[in-house]
Amino acid sequence: MQSPICDLLKIEFPLVAFSHCRDVVVEVSKAGGMGVLGAVGLSPEALESELTWIDENVDGKPYGIDLLVPSVMLGKGEHQTPMQLVDQIPETHKQFAEDVLHRHGIEGETVDDEQRAQMAGFAENMREDGAARLLDVAFRHPIGLIANALGVPPADMLERGKAYGVPVAALVGAKEHAVRQVAAGVDILVAAGGEAGGHCGDVSTIVLIPEVYAAVKDHNVPILAAGGIATGSQMAACMAMGADGAWTGSVWLTTSEAETSPAVKEKMLSASSRDTVRSKSRTGKYSRQLRSAWTDAWESAEAPAPLPMPLQSIVTGPVLARVDRLAEGGHEGARQLATYWVGQTVGLMNTPLSVRAVVAGFMEDFLEASERLQRSLGD
Repeated sequence: MQSPICDLLKIEFPLVAFSHCRDVVVEVSKAGGMGVLGAVGLSPEALESELTWIDENVDGKPYGIDLLVPSVMLGKGEHQTPMQLVDQIPETHKQFAEDVLHRHGIEGETVDDEQRAQMAGFAENMREDGAARLLDVAFRHPIGLIANALGVPPADMLERGKAYGVPVAALVGAKEHAVRQVAAGVDILVAAGGEAGGHCGDVSTIVLIPEVYAAVKDHNVPILAAGGIATGSQMAACMAMGADGAWTGSVWLTTSEAETSPAVKEKMLSASSRDTVRSKSRTGKYSRQLRSAWTDAWESAEAPAPLPMPLQSIVTGPVLARVDRLAEGGHEGARQLATYWVGQTVGLMNTPLSVRAVVAGFMEDFLEASERLQRSLGD
């Protein structure tokens, strides 16, 4: 296809897939798009292992990594140990999380501060020096893209991207964010509407894309549309509004290769587009996730107010990991609580498919949508 995204990323079809699963990353890249590995939760050693495996299996096709360095975060610029972070969590939040488990029949061993401290390790990767260590690893591999979310990429990330010839993308949820990112020197904008899974703003994709396009069109910065996109026709619609391709995440969660918890995958396949909630209760920043008894509990009047990032994740992460383990074992209460980040496009994800089948479906549907649009113009 003739798209600035294809030229910049050296791919055949302007479809980018964010995933925490290396198998999904590899299969999307081999099918003609680009897989992007979510790396914020990995240690440098784990990232080295994941990227080595990708290199050995991706057949030389391009792939990228995604990091998370927020512009605003508790203690930004400070160096706090995991236990120092844990010490800032009120007992009310720890107890509320345990109470939710007890109300759903989950008894026995509770999450302790040592487990929370292990979870807190990921917070280091959200600081500039932590992200720099992951970049040290990434640049030892033939990565073709670096993406950053929740703020302007650190200057070091932008400078190293240019030095290595690797494009740097930034996720944005508002027009003014896009303008700020272009001024900082990013190479690609990922305009993510509020329909998106994970961290997202509150402007819908169909409004955000033309807003961002109008704001930056004179700067020749390619735009990837994100948020609620699970079909080629949606991709074509976004490109008609000014995008140069699509950034996707949720649609890969129910593929056969995805590492999504089986209990959560089953819930996603039967969910409607109304079965998600945008809430601060998981990370301390607004993120969209599958509605469940867990999300309902944190939205109730008795729930404590969410803590700032990264403290809220330190509360919820270990508890939800336990929920997933029990749900996979068939515990009914845990199955009711189980959740994961996913966008409103979950209503279109009702058939389990392979990654290759999803990519092929995107291509076919995109072509059909383009032909319908061409017919509407007449001869």
